[in-house]
Amino acid sequence: MIPQAQAPAAPPFFQLRCSLAYAAPLGVNGVVLPFLPVWLSGLAFSDYQIGLVLAMQLVLRLLAAPVAGLLADRLDEKTTMLAWSGGLSFVTALAMFFTDNFLAVLLVIAVQATVFAPYAPIVESIAVSGVRRWGFHYGSMRVWGSIGFVTVTLLAGEARGLWGLNAIPAIMALGFLFTILVAFAAPRLGRSIVQPDASGVLKPSSLKRKDLHLLMIGASVAQAGHGMFYTFGAIQWQAMGFSSGTIGILWSISVICEIVVFFISGWLVRRVSSWTLMRVGCAVALIRWTLFPLDFGVWGFAALQALHAFTFAFIHIGMQNRLVDSVREDQESSVQGAYVFYNGVFLALSTLLSGVLYHQFGAASYVAMALLALIGLGIIALAARIQPQSAASGG
Repeated sequence: MIPQAQAPAAPPFFQLRCSLAYAAPLGVNGVVLPFLPVWLSGLAFSDYQIGLVLAMQLVLRLLAAPVAGLLADRLDEKTTMLAWSGGLSFVTALAMFFTDNFLAVLLVIAVQATVFAPYAPIVESIAVSGVRRWGFHYGSMRVWGSIGFVTVTLLAGEARGLWGLNAIPAIMALGFLFTILVAFAAPRLGRSIVQPDASGVLKPSSLKRKDLHLLMIGASVAQAGHGMFYTFGAIQWQAMGFSSGTIGILWSISVICEIVVFFISGWLVRRVSSWTLMRVGCAVALIRWTLFPLDFGVWGFAALQALHAFTFAFIHIGMQNRLVDSVREDQESSVQGAYVFYNGVFLALSTLLSGVLYHQFGAASYVAMALLALIGLGIIALAARIQPQSAASGG
């Protein structure tokens, strides 16, 4: 055990290197989330097949992430796993150029989801360790992931319009190549530090706290409300006659607003409790998904996309700040892996449900996503009620 006073100095340029580490995987997501469904649709897959591929992607990611998190907490250096994850993912992106039938695509995307699953939670654990050890601001590092996302989304939208479907796996391959390079630049922290609290008592195992698991489940259920949009948002807009460039702009608006929240997150968390951030995020999600089936035109959808600042960023910042306060550093990757697991479970179920509902009811299916936001809000409220020392914790 290493007391706080004996903790090693922060690695040089820690925040810059963490910012790059965030930009790499989220940059890849900037093409995967909005345009992988479009690529699948371009291969003439049915709505059910698209939902199945994307659900399988999420299921394998959620199975791989907790195992990778447990392993990462036991490695002498977590960045080793980042390099392997990026390299194997790059190979799967190249394989996408040679697959066009359903079973082959299902296999390639499944492998890709499995090997890329560890990257984001390990980056999260490195950054959160920096917040815990040296007081760095989480949002100032995480924001560059959002900037990477919006930049790649804009580029992918234009590239797809110019060069067709093959532009999508090409940009994914370039993104995975960048993750390999970033893995060697990411901060190396060595083994995690186990620190006592202010009274000198070591925190109990974070993995055994029911309130933390409930909190992660509640946040994950609320975030699962994005499943319908992630799967069919771009397809819905295409059917309305929106161009690829317009779709890219609409996706980017949501992330730009998210970026603003991350930039001001240091100011925000000093004035608003983590619990309140998550509650507000869930309430706004209820409104956003209730209104999404209506045809508001480009400007109306731009306004709804701006609410992503609440439905994602508020919930995510609140969640990560609760983990900083509650989780032992030697279990950080494991808890982040568990959070990815819960996110994946509920997003996979939401995605699979979306395929069925969208086929039957079209855009009206977004009402089911509003219900998920309401359920998530209730679970988060329960987690706040049962947390230890809830009064002192702001619950």
